[in-house]
Amino acid sequence: MKNLNTKILKAGSTLLLAFCVFNQVQSQEIQVLSGANSPQDDQNPVWIGDGTLLFTRAFHPGNIGGVTDPGDIWMTKKNEAGDWSEAIHRPDLSTEGYDFPIGLEDLLTLLVYHRDSEKNGIYQYSKFGTDWNFLRRINVDGVDDLSGNVTGRISKGGELIFLSAKREDSRGNEDIYLIKKESVIKWESPVHLGNVINTPGQEISPFFNPKTKLLYFASNMQEGAQGKDIFISKALDETLLNWSQPIKWVQISSPGSESTVTFINDDEVVWSSIQNSDGFSDLLTFKNPEPLVIPDEFEAPKSVAISQAKEEKQVKVQEMTPIFPSSSVGIPEVKIQEKEIAVEEEPLKWLLVDQKNKTRILDYTLFGLSQGNWLEMHSDSILISGLEKNGISEIKFEASSFFPKTITTSQLLSEEPNVVLMAKIEAGSSLTLEKVNFKRGTSEFEGEETLEYLAGIGDFLTKNEGFKIRINGHTDSAGDPGLNKALSLERAGAVRDYLVEKGIEFERLRISGWGGTRPVASNATEVGRARNRRVELTIEN
Repeated sequence: MKNLNTKILKAGSTLLLAFCVFNQVQSQEIQVLSGANSPQDDQNPVWIGDGTLLFTRAFHPGNIGGVTDPGDIWMTKKNEAGDWSEAIHRPDLSTEGYDFPIGLEDLLTLLVYHRDSEKNGIYQYSKFGTDWNFLRRINVDGVDDLSGNVTGRISKGGELIFLSAKREDSRGNEDIYLIKKESVIKWESPVHLGNVINTPGQEISPFFNPKTKLLYFASNMQEGAQGKDIFISKALDETLLNWSQPIKWVQISSPGSESTVTFINDDEVVWSSIQNSDGFSDLLTFKNPEPLVIPDEFEAPKSVAISQAKEEKQVKVQEMTPIFPSSSVGIPEVKIQEKEIAVEEEPLKWLLVDQKNKTRILDYTLFGLSQGNWLEMHSDSILISGLEKNGISEIKFEASSFFPKTITTSQLLSEEPNVVLMAKIEAGSSLTLEKVNFKRGTSEFEGEETLEYLAGIGDFLTKNEGFKIRINGHTDSAGDPGLNKALSLERAGAVRDYLVEKGIEFERLRISGWGGTRPVASNATEVGRARNRRVELTIEN
């Protein structure tokens, strides 16, 4: 990816100009929140009063988990002049995993969603001065069953939580669910909002205003959606399970993808929008707040999908059509018709990281393996369906001063950035030759894949000169230690001999055999022993 750094300066004038062009429906000028945005993913804004906005920032080096952290909570404040302060990290509300603010349950209680190795679910934090102190986990039956891009908000009054997530009964990707409060720490199980709101596509980031009974949410499959847009629907009764036909909120829509909205007051709103090729979000608002143009006429849906069977996840929707009898007496029959709907697919997103320093790598080239040939690809327009169509089985990343990294297409994530850890070419750095295989108990290569992989290593060493390599052979701990050490040395020698045949100078390559003395996994299982049987390249001083 060339000149990516110019693409992610998201607070620049190019983005502002783009939004001004796109938003021709209104005269209002759209701007990024000056101090609140970063080149990382800024989303899920939540207004908690007192000039304070909380939001989630992903893949930022200041997060608790560093640049691979999928989301910590940050804070920005708005002053009387309308300027937003530089965002401040809130470690008291964050973990090494994914975190987002749900909102205020009451003036002194904040709800936060955590998903990491220690915390998974919704938690209460109590305000003490300017700090938030951990209080407890609230009981929500079934919250552990939620997966995917979990987002949402508690409504004003603290009695209702609307969440988007994937669950067994979801129609496709994320759907929207309602959770009602029972007591101080007890909430009902999430209830699916039904097929008027939820489509076989993706519905995320719900915000409900109990005063107007309006639900704001993002969808990529409601009628008129371009990417993801904000839609508005009105509750038709007090159950909050029957909804009007959603209407696109044109005022803040653009050719990009919009998601979460939060209201500062009746005339001022903040939302997140994606405009750059990496799929990272910015927080936006109107420069000079004017009355918001919110639809005020809502109609009941004309037809409702009645099945949420698993085949709907294959983008099939069932609708019912009444067949009235010839006379006015009798009960009309119902004919069920099935139609297919194409779900819009978004390009894959990448996040390359120096595995030692945990810094982001911006300049890289991406290749796809098709029928034994590596083809260069444009990293900002790759679809999983396109990879399958063209028979791409592997993706390779190359960056100056780093070892190349190869991953299989089956490992790719479609709903979040793919984090790729890269090893820098410097003294002490190592690369495991993951696809180099030997016939059992010998130093003879096995399989064409091994030779193709080693050929690629040879090309890499030819392009990157000026350093020496030590080839380290390793085995598991089974068998005679002396024989294992000899075998590991022979395998390292076989790799050296192959690379020399490919034109690499003999003097650049040194070999060592360590047998089973340097395991990287337990030898108690076959999986661990397989990992220990390896060959590594290490940069020499």
